[in-house]
Amino acid sequence: MKSDFFRCGMYGWCLEILWTGLHSLTSHDRKLTGVSSLHMFPIYGTAAFFRPLACRLSKYPPLTRGFVYMCCIYAVEYLSGSYLKKRGCCPWDYSNSRCHINGVIRLDYAPLWFLTGLFYERAVLSPGR
Repeated sequence: MKSDFFRCGMYGWCLEILWTGLHSLTSHDRKLTGVSSLHMFPIYGTAAFFRPLACRLSKYPPLTRGFVYMCCIYAVEYLSGSYLKKRGCCPWDYSNSRCHINGVIRLDYAPLWFLTGLFYERAVLSPGR
C-alpha cells in the first residue's frame, strides 16, 4: 500500500505539472512553467486506496469505470479542497470559473477526471499489478 500511495502521489504531481505547464500556453507564457503544491502529494496519494474498487470494476466497460473514477476524484477534490480552504491553504481556487462548486471543484473538468481515472487504473491501480 505504501508503494501505491507513493506512486499515485508522484503520478499526480507529474500530471499536474504537465497540465499547468500546458495551460500556460493559453496565457502565451513561452516558459511553459508547471506548478504544484506539497499539499497535493497526499491528495493524489489517496488514489491508492481505490485499488479494491478498481479490482471490482474491472469487469465493467470503460464508460462505467471512468464515470465511477470521475465521481471519486470529485469527492476527494471537494473534501480535500474544502478542508484546506477552511485553513487558508488550498492551492487551487476555481471561484472565477463558470462551472465551479464552492471554488473547490470545476464541473467542466469532468472529461479530464474521467480520463485521469482510467489512466490511473492502467498505470497504477491495475488489478493485475
